[in-house]
Amino acid sequence: MIAGRRLDTLRSNLLLTVVCLVWVVPLVWALGTSVRAPGEPVGTGFLWLPGRPSLANFAEAWSAAPFVTYYLNTIVICGGILAVQLFTITLAGYAFARVPFPGRELLFSLFILQLMLPLTVLAVPNFLTMRDLHLINTKLAIMLPYMASGFGVFLMRQAFRSVPLELEEAGRLDGCQWWQVLWHVYLPLTRPALVAFGLVSVTFHWNDFLWPLLVTNTPNARPLTVGLASFALAGENGAQFPLIMAGTLLVMAPLLLGFFLFQRQFVSSFIRSGIR
Repeated sequence: MIAGRRLDTLRSNLLLTVVCLVWVVPLVWALGTSVRAPGEPVGTGFLWLPGRPSLANFAEAWSAAPFVTYYLNTIVICGGILAVQLFTITLAGYAFARVPFPGRELLFSLFILQLMLPLTVLAVPNFLTMRDLHLINTKLAIMLPYMASGFGVFLMRQAFRSVPLELEEAGRLDGCQWWQVLWHVYLPLTRPALVAFGLVSVTFHWNDFLWPLLVTNTPNARPLTVGLASFALAGENGAQFPLIMAGTLLVMAPLLLGFFLFQRQFVSSFIRSGIR
C-alpha cells in the first residue's frame, strides 16, 4: 500500500515536472532572446542565455511603439469590462438561483448555450452591430460584446445556491429588501467566486487579440496584444526576434508580476470557488 502511494506520488511529480518544463522553456527562450545584445546571434549560449546581457532591446521596443497608450487602453478595457460583468453576473446569478419565475430553468439553459459557441462565430455579427452604432475604432466597441458572461452567470448561480437559504430568510425577517440581502448576505459569502471570475476575465481580455484587431485601426484604441502585433510587423529587415521578444515580455510582465506576487490568493480563490 505504501509502495503504491509512493509510486503514484512519483508519477504525479514527474507529470508536474514535465508540465512545468513545457511552460518554462518558451519563457526562458523569450527572456534569453530579449536580453541579447544587438548583433549577437540568436540561439547561442547556455539555455539560449546570452553571454553579454543587455537591456537595449527593451529600450528600443519601448521607444519604437506607443506602449504607454497600449497599456492605458488595455487597463481601461479590462477594468471596464470587469466592472460591468461583476454587476451583470451578480444580478443574473441571483435571479437564476433564488428568484422563482416561469421558465427559469429553460431560460438559464438557453443562456448557457452561448458557452458552446466559439467566439469567432459571433465576430461578424458583432462587427456589423458596432459599425451600425458608429463605434468602430473605439474602446467601447471592444468592451460591449463582453459585458455579459455566460460563464460568470453560471459560476455565480452555483455560488449563490450554495448559500444556506435560512440566511436569506433571516435577512427578510429583519426587514431587508432583496438588494440588501444580496449585498449583506450573498456577496460576502461568495467573494471567492467573484475573485476567481475576476482573474479569469482580466487574463482573458488582457490576452484577447482577434476581436480588438477587427474593430480598431489606430493606436488610440488598440490594446497591448494588437499593438504588439503591429509592432512585430513594422520591421523593415525581417523578423527581429530580440526586439519582438522584448515587446512580448513588456506585454506579459504585468500578468506575470501579479501572479508571482499574489499566487497564494489566486490559488485560494479558485479552490474556494469550486474550480478544479
